Amino acid sequence: MGLFWTELDTWTAFTAALAAMSCAVPGTFLVLRRQSMLGDALSHTVLPGIVAAFLAAYWLGIVGQNSEDDTILQFVFLGGAVAAGVLTAFLTETVQRFGRVENSAALGVVYTSLFALGLLLVRMYADDVHLDAECVLFGAVETVVLNTVGDSSVPTAAVLNGCVLFANLLLLGLCFKELRLSTFDPDLATSLGLNSTLVHYLLMAVTSVTLVAAFRSVGAILVITVLIAPPVAAFLLTERLHVMIGLALAIAGASAFIGHALALWTPVAVFGRLGFTTVDDSSTAGMTAIVCGLIFAAAFLFSPRRGVIVQSVRQTLLGFRILCEDCLGILYRREEAVSGSSSESGPFVNASVLGTLRGRLACWRLSRQGFVMAAENGWALTKAGRMHAEHLVRSHRLWESYMARYFALPDDHLHDAAHRVEHFLDVPMVDQLELELDQPGLDPHGRSIPGRPASESSKDEKNSDGGKEDAGPTE
Repeated sequence: MGLFWTELDTWTAFTAALAAMSCAVPGTFLVLRRQSMLGDALSHTVLPGIVAAFLAAYWLGIVGQNSEDDTILQFVFLGGAVAAGVLTAFLTETVQRFGRVENSAALGVVYTSLFALGLLLVRMYADDVHLDAECVLFGAVETVVLNTVGDSSVPTAAVLNGCVLFANLLLLGLCFKELRLSTFDPDLATSLGLNSTLVHYLLMAVTSVTLVAAFRSVGAILVITVLIAPPVAAFLLTERLHVMIGLALAIAGASAFIGHALALWTPVAVFGRLGFTTVDDSSTAGMTAIVCGLIFAAAFLFSPRRGVIVQSVRQTLLGFRILCEDCLGILYRREEAVSGSSSESGPFVNASVLGTLRGRLACWRLSRQGFVMAAENGWALTKAGRMHAEHLVRSHRLWESYMARYFALPDDHLHDAAHRVEHFLDVPMVDQLELELDQPGLDPHGRSIPGRPASESSKDEKNSDGGKEDAGPTE
């Protein structure tokens, strides 16, 4: 069976996209504030707020069971959600401050207690007030097309979530500087006269209203996915706030359309082939959450800057570069030992690494670069390799001398620190070290410290003759 897409499917996916995008806006700032769990808590704690508000309005006779009370009912839900969101933030800060516990522990106590209270209220009064617990928890985005605006085909839920999205974007545009400043540096915001606490409570109120609007399409359980997953995926892909917000909105919207398409296609295409002929439908809200998770997983693995695979490749390349430089250092020290230019051998990198598979691969790479060449005893340094090795050994021994002068460390503790640092010191930094140490001739182990390579000295002379300062080597 193929994928049949109708106008009803378009409105269903569009409503889910509006709900997901509206959640992504406040979710971005929750992620940046490292308060993602607070979003999870709000998605649960607004439940007792809306239930309590509905019960209060029902008992006071403000709303009844007729459909004409639907508009009033939405405002009742929003009011209860705002109260519950602000109450959650206040109780969490109170428990943390007076209970002297960490934020996550205080949040866990508050939100589980309030959510349990909400479930208790639903359980006790669901039959009396016709409140569907499964709809509140899991959502029913496929049914939004049954409730439209007037005689049109526009779902009421699409209008509601669209209004919330517009309000969130409008608030973001009006308060962008305040949100950015209080998010990244609340202490500076306070010193400049901006009430960071008020901004925090405003964000909680906006998040609560957004969650209530999304309940009918996403549900209280799954709303946390579209609240957090798109911003986190965007955070892994960029470091600019404007771009992050745009990516979060795009990911949230695309996840809804892709999720609805998979909800139509997956049951027949996958379960039908496995012999489960009775499985003929799937949840759009659930598939939307799955797509959000898959996009996050892709960003987590393949992000150009923070992806696990990219970082693993970088670490592997860095480790291989360090191994190649270690091989150069070994060959240089071996030449020192043969020529007798160093009075003491001292501790250095284990020369047995040259005989390992990794060592042979590193030497092969160095030979391709022109740093080493084959010799009777294995490998020997070329002129270019010797210059590079001299820089490494010079960096190593100067750093040992620096550590020995300014830190009370025994001599046998100097080598490991210098071996790590030598691979990251460029020529200007090594020159500064040498000047700081008054150009020592020997390191703490009694070995001679190589001078600056002649090529670098000649560059300095040319720059000096031309009246230009030394810009350092080009990487």
